[in-house]
Amino acid sequence: MKAILSAEQGAVIGELPQPQVMQNHVVIKVKAAALNRADLQMLTGGSHGFAGGIGFPVGVEWAGEIIALGEGVYQWEVGDRVMGASPGAFAEYTLGNAEWIYPIPDHMSFEQAATLPVGLQTIHDAIVSQGLLQEGQTVLVQGASSGIGLMAMQIAKFLGAKQVIGTSTSIDKLNRLSEFGADVVINTKDEDWAKQILKATKRKGVDLVIDFLAGPLFEHTLSVTKIGGTIINVGRMAGETGTIDFDQHSMRRITYKGVSFRTRSSDEITDVIDKARKSLTQALDSHQIKIPVDATYPFENFDEAFTKMKTNKHFGKIVLSF
Repeated sequence: MKAILSAEQGAVIGELPQPQVMQNHVVIKVKAAALNRADLQMLTGGSHGFAGGIGFPVGVEWAGEIIALGEGVYQWEVGDRVMGASPGAFAEYTLGNAEWIYPIPDHMSFEQAATLPVGLQTIHDAIVSQGLLQEGQTVLVQGASSGIGLMAMQIAKFLGAKQVIGTSTSIDKLNRLSEFGADVVINTKDEDWAKQILKATKRKGVDLVIDFLAGPLFEHTLSVTKIGGTIINVGRMAGETGTIDFDQHSMRRITYKGVSFRTRSSDEITDVIDKARKSLTQALDSHQIKIPVDATYPFENFDEAFTKMKTNKHFGKIVLSF
């Protein structure tokens, strides 16, 4: 089968054996796959969790059709349309853990479905299991114009957040955040962005922050989180290091958590995905969660797709079609 393989000078299209079905797994004919920032480091042999290395198939997010069932798989049938997140997504066929995949709603295209799995499980875990969102609370999404940021705002709204605040540094993207659940939008390039958030919350601060930025913005993020509030770090797009005022953190009694999947056991990941699937299926079926497809490229034009991603000018997800 054809696959996009990592190489020292950049990814190339190569040939690999089609994956063989395993116990508790299914083989999927991939129809579409979405790009994620984690893929960028894998193009030249970097790793993401246990996956990666020179010659390894790139990609972690796919949508397709089941063509074979392993022993012990009873919840799926050959021909089912499914989506999921697993290594080797940028290939004609991939292997999926039967407990780690989602059904694709009838109304949804493979291209749309490919944009969803990583966000569904990551954000449900961040907001519900780690963030302990309660109905009527206020949620701040730092870096809301990314694909997973758009997902966070919609899931927060679906699960009962009273007010959702979304931030970005792009005026064009800020103007679209209300389409995806934002009640208030803030430009973090503004010197007084923290004051704007406090004004929007009547100086109470937000109950829960879903933070994709971290870096030098974190100090101000602490200041807009209410006393006893929670910050969940999902990404570090603004930087992996920064200054922390430990006194402010302590005095405000703020809970700060990370949610990486790379240090979780297989059983823990199964539990996260099961909870997301049960909680969010209704939202998917009723079109309450959607990620815009910014651009779709044929599988062979993956270089163009990654070039577009590196410019950071896309809104939503970039997808490869097979």
